[in-house]
Amino acid sequence: MKVASIQMKVGEERKSQRIERAEALLDQVKGSDLVILPEIWNIGYFSFDRYSEEAEPLSGETAQRMAAKAKEHGFHLHAGSIVEKKNGKLFNTSLLLGPDGKLMATYQKIHLYGYGSQESQILSRGKEVVVVGTPWGKIGMATCYDLRFPEIFRAMLDKGAELFLVTSGWPYPRLEHWIMLNRVRAIENTAFLVSSNCVGTNRGAQFCGHSMMVNPWGVILTSGGDEECLLKAEIDMDKVSAVRGTFPAVSDRVL
Repeated sequence: MKVASIQMKVGEERKSQRIERAEALLDQVKGSDLVILPEIWNIGYFSFDRYSEEAEPLSGETAQRMAAKAKEHGFHLHAGSIVEKKNGKLFNTSLLLGPDGKLMATYQKIHLYGYGSQESQILSRGKEVVVVGTPWGKIGMATCYDLRFPEIFRAMLDKGAELFLVTSGWPYPRLEHWIMLNRVRAIENTAFLVSSNCVGTNRGAQFCGHSMMVNPWGVILTSGGDEECLLKAEIDMDKVSAVRGTFPAVSDRVL
């Protein structure tokens, strides 16, 4: 499976400019089987003052244009997350689109961030752990702050997850936490993990980038720095069952 992670620069651009740039970046990873974008890239994670005004339903412009790109290039697209407007509430919602452009799954972020952030004040918390069946195996969806909570990854593992997709807007100075947690979540669940983080500065906060792809042994297959870039790697999902068979920590679980 050919996987691409788009580490996108997010600053103070208009939403329309961001969507156009995301489309251009997606054109550069055609030929991939699975692509992932960062968290709230279309507004800017720290642009809390714009959340309400620029929130969209799942039928909104961002989702429609990302669906069109997924269909154009025939890949599965984790379109990052948007601020979703639903039943009078706002959610941090990730979208997984199929190669036909149809919505396969959504995940509303469960762990909302409050430290130096207004996310937990503005948004409503999701309740459902999401794992999606694909031609390559089962994929679990997580968002940024979720990385700090091993329980949600165990819950995805219990639903059969073999690959975790993590969309994020993780800032400095906690770069070492980001790098460590990406690897640990893969190691402890003997699963692949692919993350997409923002770079750039949004409302005075600098994103730390370092998106990565990690194998079930916790080895980083590829990683970005703190500039906009495209990460590409080939992943053999059969390696998950092979590693779990060799080192059965998952099946040895008691709790």
